[in-house]
Amino acid sequence: MNWIAAATTLVILAATGCSSTGGEDVITVSAASSLTDAFTEIGTDFENQNPGAHVRFNFGSSTTLAAQINAGAPVDVFASASRSAMDRTAEEGATDEADPFAENSLTIVVPRGNPANVRSLADLQRKEVTVVHCIATAPCGQATQQLLAKHGLEVTASSLEPDVRSVLAKITADEADAGIVYRTDAAAENTLIEEVAIPDADTVTNTYFIASTSEAPSAAAQFIDFVSEEEGVRILTRWGFGRP
Repeated sequence: MNWIAAATTLVILAATGCSSTGGEDVITVSAASSLTDAFTEIGTDFENQNPGAHVRFNFGSSTTLAAQINAGAPVDVFASASRSAMDRTAEEGATDEADPFAENSLTIVVPRGNPANVRSLADLQRKEVTVVHCIATAPCGQATQQLLAKHGLEVTASSLEPDVRSVLAKITADEADAGIVYRTDAAAENTLIEEVAIPDADTVTNTYFIASTSEAPSAAAQFIDFVSEEEGVRILTRWGFGRP
């Protein structure tokens, strides 16, 4: 994210921090982009079960979200796709103790019809195959590098994206032959893409952590409890997340 985009995001967040507006308790949640579908549903259910509460989401790369929080963005809850991104906010005293709440693993996605005939992770090394995956600083990029190293593969990406949703967008738009995303993201777009499973993908997993920020109100803790308890777990499981 360039400085102009980052500044714009912070201005938007400043207008949507936790507050009481018209009798509503507004909770601002910054969450990894791979949580978009599951957390949107969780937010709706939380609001339905807590009249007067309203959840606003800011989805993006966990590392970008951590930088925003450390820069003073008024966020109440941070849900990160990695421990390292969460640790960056904890080290600055911006977030309280974090708890693991979900796990995810990687898969290969290709456009409908699989025009490049990608059948395995090794096929991504073929020179004629255009590949997209996350940048190394993002949790999805870190997991991708670990997975490729585990298989002894060197893959040159035609594009490095800030988060998994950006990778997925390249594939659904048929702008690349293959991408590496989380399994949950592949499941969310299964009508627009095809998945090429990685047999031992579960050996490289990302654990998701959630924490309230230091100045967050009690409603933030209620939201975190909702995510980690029965209803939230049920929704996360349905969207393909595992338990940590």
